[in-house]
Amino acid sequence: MFHNIDTNIDIQTGKLSGNIIESEKHISGLKNVFKDETARSQMIQDTLVYRVQMHKAEKEGKEGGLFFGTSFVYPGLVGNEYFMTRGHFHSKIDTAEYYWCIEGEGVLLLMNEERECYVEKMSPGSLHYIKGRIAHRIVNTGNKVLAVGACWPSDAGHDYNSIEKDGFPVRLVCINGEPALMKEESQEGKKENEEQNRS
Repeated sequence: MFHNIDTNIDIQTGKLSGNIIESEKHISGLKNVFKDETARSQMIQDTLVYRVQMHKAEKEGKEGGLFFGTSFVYPGLVGNEYFMTRGHFHSKIDTAEYYWCIEGEGVLLLMNEERECYVEKMSPGSLHYIKGRIAHRIVNTGNKVLAVGACWPSDAGHDYNSIEKDGFPVRLVCINGEPALMKEESQEGKKENEEQNRS
């Protein structure tokens, strides 16, 4: 007996249709995510930075299930920093995830619990296995929409709070029209500079 399929994917673009959940992140909802908060606050606040489509065939938190989705990160800059996702660890920190690039060009920024970072270039067809205990963030370094497919355990959860609190120690910035990694100043370094400025 055939079962009706309630969700479809356009394999060329990654767009989902049917039984899906969608969310969007605009400039207004990304306070303190980018380095230059002044530049962000002065931008058109309803500028779309990224959106996510998800198909959840299982309940959130169900052990043994899978979720499927596509993230679409738009091209743009805040100051000289490329548009990107907030980034997250998984709440169930040992859980892994697959990403694959469908369209566009970008960088997958990865960070372990010791705050050591490495990056992987994303281009159409690239496949990325993200191990457990690794935070991940998608950065669009191109001039068109970056579409990235994902599959992850339905009990993985998302820990955004630790990234909101401590961030990533590196950022992707545009220098002379090309992407470059920039080290973020540590919290200790910021405190030292503040003390020096006061003295």
